[in-house]
Amino acid sequence: MSGIGNAPAGERHLSIDAVRGFAVLGILLMNIVAMGLPSFAYLQPTFAGGSEGADLWTWAVNNVLVDGKMRALFTFLFGASAVLIADRAASARGLSPAQTHYRRMFWLAVFGLLHAVFFWFGDILVTYAVAGLVIFPFRKLSPRAQVTLGAAILLALLAKNLWQAEQLATLRAAASAPGAPAALVAAWQEARGAIAPPPQVAAAELAGFGGGFVDAVHARLELLKMFYTYFLPQDAIPEAIGQMFIGMALFRLGFFTLRWTSRAYAALAAFGYLVCAPVTAWLAWLIWRSGFEPLVLHELEVWQQTTRPFIALAHAAALLLLVRSGATGPLVDRLAAAGRMAFSNYLMTSIITAALFGGWGFGLFGELSRAQLLFVVAGVWAFILLWSRPWLARFRYGPFEWAWRSLVQWRRQALLRAEPGPAGALAE
Repeated sequence: MSGIGNAPAGERHLSIDAVRGFAVLGILLMNIVAMGLPSFAYLQPTFAGGSEGADLWTWAVNNVLVDGKMRALFTFLFGASAVLIADRAASARGLSPAQTHYRRMFWLAVFGLLHAVFFWFGDILVTYAVAGLVIFPFRKLSPRAQVTLGAAILLALLAKNLWQAEQLATLRAAASAPGAPAALVAAWQEARGAIAPPPQVAAAELAGFGGGFVDAVHARLELLKMFYTYFLPQDAIPEAIGQMFIGMALFRLGFFTLRWTSRAYAALAAFGYLVCAPVTAWLAWLIWRSGFEPLVLHELEVWQQTTRPFIALAHAAALLLLVRSGATGPLVDRLAAAGRMAFSNYLMTSIITAALFGGWGFGLFGELSRAQLLFVVAGVWAFILLWSRPWLARFRYGPFEWAWRSLVQWRRQALLRAEPGPAGALAE
């Protein structure tokens, strides 16, 4: 999905493909919650899907190791791809780096809007397209400058979110005071709806997604109003820009292409898993101990932003060590094939789950618990890992990668290989 899947012959990085394949699998662990349950269950376990037993443990493990981390990994790779593809365009005939990049962002936004309306309101492609417009002019900055910019943006976002959490707590205290003005009470009720929606919200989604295809589109459009007017401009896009800057720097520094020492990768993995993951687990425990009280959950999940990038990079570092060791060759090959087709696999995941959960398909929306949704995840993972290698043995690109590339170049690209290669061939 990051766009490096458009690489021509001889310019692939197995390590990048494998990390991207890992990320496209991992991100479904979180997305599946809002795909198969009323959307706010993604943030609040007591809203839907269960918050005890196996469901609680599913939330806890995902909260510590997955939530926001796989998205961060995707976004780092997108920043890396902006540099890689621009460098490649500069040394090739045809479109200039700027033409290539901005055409890619335009068509990515088109794909994203169609994806969001018809299949998955939580689409990330539009966010990436907008953030991609911002980062491109900065691609030639030094890695140090890019890291500084990215960190500054993420820290500013953290400060903004902490300030908002404090404002919410202040508003609740004022509205709960004896004799509080009616306007203040109304303001708190409206604000509370954003962090603890009433049951009617879940009922409306159950009716919409449990109906026909058009009903699901209408329900999705209602969610997109909030998503595009609040979450994207205030959180998703700034976070993506900050993480893309860091991803560009990491690519320049050789992190994704195995140019670091094994000791450096191991140190980063150790910091993520032995320092940041326990801190995140402690914050998750505090959330659980509060009974998932909305204000506590909101504020502590904001604090989890501090550890999110490091756990994401720990995942990448651990996988890169496996790639370097060669000990898990068949698995790496499968992940790399999935990564080469990450754009197609990301969209196919939404198409499959929309059919499984929608009333126009198998009608499972709201029927499975949080833990039971893991069986769906396992099935989709099996599909991705099984179809990607054989497809790439016959075709140059994934189907959506091919469509994207053809639109960017504004001419039909060759899809079939001249001579089919062995299953799982990763070079053209």
